[in-house]
Amino acid sequence: MLDINYIRQNPEEVVAMLRNRQLSVEEPKLHQLMAFDKKRKQLVQRSDEQKALRNKVSKEIADIKKSGKGSSEELIIQMKSVSEEITRMDTALSQLEEEIENILLALPNKLHPSVPVGRSAADNQIFGEPVTFAHSLDFSVKNHLELGKSLGILDFERGAKVSGAGFPAYIGKGARLERALINFMLDTHSECHGYTEVFPPFLVNQESLRGTGQWPKFADQVYHIGEDDLYAIPTAEVPVTNLHRGEMLETASLPISYAAYSACFRREAGSYGKDTRGFLRVHQFNKVEMVKFTRPETSYAALEEIRSHAEAILVALKIPYRVLLLCSGDISANATKCYDIEVWSPAEQKYLEASSCSNFEDYQARRSNIRFKPDSKSKPEFVHTLNGSGLATSRLMVSLLEHYQTTEGNIRVPEALQRYTGFEEI
Repeated sequence: MLDINYIRQNPEEVVAMLRNRQLSVEEPKLHQLMAFDKKRKQLVQRSDEQKALRNKVSKEIADIKKSGKGSSEELIIQMKSVSEEITRMDTALSQLEEEIENILLALPNKLHPSVPVGRSAADNQIFGEPVTFAHSLDFSVKNHLELGKSLGILDFERGAKVSGAGFPAYIGKGARLERALINFMLDTHSECHGYTEVFPPFLVNQESLRGTGQWPKFADQVYHIGEDDLYAIPTAEVPVTNLHRGEMLETASLPISYAAYSACFRREAGSYGKDTRGFLRVHQFNKVEMVKFTRPETSYAALEEIRSHAEAILVALKIPYRVLLLCSGDISANATKCYDIEVWSPAEQKYLEASSCSNFEDYQARRSNIRFKPDSKSKPEFVHTLNGSGLATSRLMVSLLEHYQTTEGNIRVPEALQRYTGFEEI
């Protein structure tokens, strides 16, 4: 969440940020926050004054009792009234601080100056040049659904029978290909890019969702297990970032880089009416996530690094893609700057998002209380957190199957995956 001191000192910047994010409807919350903050300051001052008075008079009462001269009864009655007022103010202060925190938790992150101002995804900027590879597709291509069904490697119908729409089943060589993708990406990030591999829990508590910003803003997007009060993770970002929740990290250990595989679960509430065929929109999918904890001054260099590591996977697989710099109206509420990496689908004739790489600066670290001390004489500071999909397999699988199909309707396995699959063609 945003630092309350930053908001006090830069209210105009926060208003501009909300407007650039197309969230001007949130401005009343900001004004309410400022009013609550002012009231809180007055309450704290009044409470401190009354507590100082109580301490002073309590000492006087003790002195009177010790000396045995005079009566302290009137002072005791007075202090009882003061104590009752302090209790009322402390209760009011606690309620006020809860209101302030609720507003802070709902406010989005500030934006980096390089983020283009725009209203929607139509205003995102292409970053660099789209990357292409020579794939001979001079025939009528099948889409991933047709290929998956004809080869018996994807079964959306039986997945729907077992769980419901949006829960795919991989069969035979399709399952082997999916596993090969995951292992290849984990090995590449750990062996070539310097990430430590993590296998995180797939269920988390509410505090973990709160720490990374999915709670309470995106509460309608997560699956809840009521009896145990646990939530199925929407991404490995949640458990991996929360590994260090409440910790003071050793400065010498920074940056910390983790790569983690997980299944991801998203209700996708409100997405009805969008294209939901096959892998284009699912409730369960697989993803390898990259997460970094850095010093503030190195986080934007780390963002470019994460983006390059995600791109390296696509280059190795020879999957055509492009990179977008998201505009202010399309970027997630938690991120200060974000790149989306989209793979090309020959059958759909459009790009599909396969990765998002984001810098959150101290937004998540402040919620999760993850800090470090720059040196022994410095006060603790919040780290910066970043993550990037390295990559999500669902839409990557769409592009892979469609690009590597043959005229016979088979699938050639990308050379980089063949040592993992043990076969060259499906």
